[in-house]
Amino acid sequence: MVNILETFVDTMKSLTVQDEDQPLHVGEVMACWIYLAGLELAKVSVQSAINTTSDEELRTLLEEDMKLGTSQRKRLHDFMIKEGITLPPAPEEMPTSDPNSIPLGVKLTDDVIANELSLKIVSLIMRAAGAASESVRTDVSVLFVQFQAEKLAFAARLKQVMRKRGWIKVPPFYVPPGLNSH
Repeated sequence: MVNILETFVDTMKSLTVQDEDQPLHVGEVMACWIYLAGLELAKVSVQSAINTTSDEELRTLLEEDMKLGTSQRKRLHDFMIKEGITLPPAPEEMPTSDPNSIPLGVKLTDDVIANELSLKIVSLIMRAAGAASESVRTDVSVLFVQFQAEKLAFAARLKQVMRKRGWIKVPPFYVPPGLNSH
């Protein structure tokens, strides 16, 4: 899957129109601001989840997501500064804590952590897709296509683990009226 998206990004880059000297339109600015704000909020949520879980496989996924988020935050932060866009406020880093010191009733289960992470990833994928398709400037489109491809690749790995662990939430199956359900 990543190869298809990487090919798409490479194709876009090869067809790149030199339009970086044009100002960003308000939609592009808003897309950057919202995506970065989402990454900033996801950061503290993932830090909290790392502090909460004692499941090593889930912790590894959370740490991988943290690295990906850090990479995307840096690239988008640098782009926004270069373009003169005001940055959204960012919450403070979460301190490291021991998962065993979190009282029951406060501590999230690994199932909840994985599903919350999945929803955050889906939200950012959808936001990146919208931003890429609404952008006029090619460099903005390419940036968001890259973000989307990275999140999609991570989401595929997360889904495999969630399926293996029985954490994935599956809606009821739809059987159209008149179809034999044998």
